[in-house]
Amino acid sequence: MEYLGTLCLILISTALAGHFFRRFNLPAVVGQLLCGIILGPAVLGWVKGDEFIEIFANIGVIILMFMAGLESDLALLKKYLKPATSVAVMGVLMPIILVYLFGLIFNFNNEEAIFLGVTFAATSVSISVEVLKELHFLDSKEGTTILGAAVIDDILAVLILSVLVSIFSDVAASGGGHTSSNIGLSLILQVIYFVGIYLLFKWIAPWLIKFASRLTIPASVILMSVFICLGMAWLAEEVGLSGVVGSFFAGVAVAQTSAKREVDENIEPIGYAVFIPVFFVSIGLNMTFDGFLGDLVFIIPLTILALLTKWIGCGFGAKILGMDLKSADIIGAGMVSRGEMALIIAQIGYNAHLLSEKYYSGVIVVIILTTVIAPFMLKSAIRRKRKADLMA
Repeated sequence: MEYLGTLCLILISTALAGHFFRRFNLPAVVGQLLCGIILGPAVLGWVKGDEFIEIFANIGVIILMFMAGLESDLALLKKYLKPATSVAVMGVLMPIILVYLFGLIFNFNNEEAIFLGVTFAATSVSISVEVLKELHFLDSKEGTTILGAAVIDDILAVLILSVLVSIFSDVAASGGGHTSSNIGLSLILQVIYFVGIYLLFKWIAPWLIKFASRLTIPASVILMSVFICLGMAWLAEEVGLSGVVGSFFAGVAVAQTSAKREVDENIEPIGYAVFIPVFFVSIGLNMTFDGFLGDLVFIIPLTILALLTKWIGCGFGAKILGMDLKSADIIGAGMVSRGEMALIIAQIGYNAHLLSEKYYSGVIVVIILTTVIAPFMLKSAIRRKRKADLMA
């Protein structure tokens, strides 16, 4: 029963770390990651990445992506579709292209360089939302554009990730050569899967939720939503996609039903009470400080590139649709944070051997730095706009 002691240690340490980091206006997720680094082989060596940790971490990332899907507001997306699409597309393309070229400079192979670009194409606006709320800017045109762009950004990142994992897994399975029959079969299965997602949105999820509401057992609707989440994640893995794509779209589908509020309120305690903290700790367990000073040559320029590509890319996407520079500045800054989305992608890439162990720790450090710096960039951008408005 040693795993129970390990779980107790992870849960209490991540709870305290998250609390203290929030008290200092820092992301709780950074504190949870640091717990993994301190408790893991890099420092104390009390917790190891065994099968128990791996299973809990996998469930944690699936629930986390399900929650991300639940929070995707498609009505808001429809309302601000044009500016949100422009911001998201430019904010995905610029990091992928420039970070890909950066990876080639550091002798990444083609697959690893592409994956590095995709990792930093992701956005996590949960921290930006807190800043926008604090400064009473969430309902502004900039705030709503950021929220809409985040939905598209997440969808693009998840889809690109799944395609990369699928293609490169097929290539690896065929000994490094492109076997057209393998890839062709995978693509057919994946097209069928996405047709199934449409059916899930339209008929299956509403019917399942309605059926669950008639059952006499406790928490039947929550149970059914978890069934949809895990089932879609499992099917995604079966057709060669990443499980996160299934859980994400399962969340979006459930969000379109009448049970959205009930599921949202009840799934969060399940995730954050047990599984999600283990996922963030598991990321820290893979980090080491061997050659860390030498890695600064990689970490510092990548951090600058990660900040600038999102800030400029998303800001340019807003500017070409007629927003002024101050508004574009806010939108770009609001999309900078990589947070849990980039951490999820990095971990999946590491497990799929698309992110080498040599650079794994450096990539995680860069994700943490962008997540910590982003709120300060956003606050500064909002203050600049307000000052300009007062002077006008």
